[in-house]
This record gives sequence, C-alpha cells and structure tokens, in this order.
Amino acid sequence: MNKTDLDQTKVFDEKAMKKFLIHDSAYFRIINFNLGAGQTFPVHAHDVDGQLSILVLDGQGEFLGKDNAAIPAKKGDILVCNINEPHGVRAASDCGIRVLVTIAPPI
Repeated sequence: MNKTDLDQTKVFDEKAMKKFLIHDSAYFRIINFNLGAGQTFPVHAHDVDGQLSILVLDGQGEFLGKDNAAIPAKKGDILVCNINEPHGVRAASDCGIRVLVTIAPPI
C-alpha cells in the first residue's frame, strides 16, 4: 500500500503546467497536473486501447474534447473517456485548476 498526500503537490508555475507522477504500475498510472490561470493542457489522443479519468481536485476550468469542444469543470467533477478520444484541460482565466488523471492501462 502507498499513501500520497496530494496537498504536497499544490505547486503552480506561471509559465508552464506542473506534473507530478503519483503512481505507476503495469495496471494503471496516476498523474497530478496543475495548470495556472489561463493555461491549457492541449487536446490530444493516444493510439492505444484503454480508458482514462480526469478528476478536478481544485479550481475550475474546462474539459476539452474533439475540435476543442469545452465542458465546464469544477472541483469534484470527473471526466471518463477512452484513451483514443481527444481530451485536454483548460484552466479558468481567473484561477488555476488541479486535476488527477488515471490511465489504464498505463501508456
């Protein structure tokens, strides 16, 4: 068993998104991404089978999809999709956003 205190990863950089690897195994990967106000994790997809989830830990912004379609996202919201579907995140312009991404199987 491993316990991680996600309060320790509340780190932002005004120039770039911050990334913290929380867990990595043959079964799944968990990554914490912190985006400052107005920052975007660009829409992308992976050419593999599997699923991912994006859970908003703090802040607000948008989940992004194909053609940059935007779905409002706030603390407690979770997006689940196939890894090969376009996905991304944009922080609101007036605050940052912290998300926890789980990928299974890991890529």
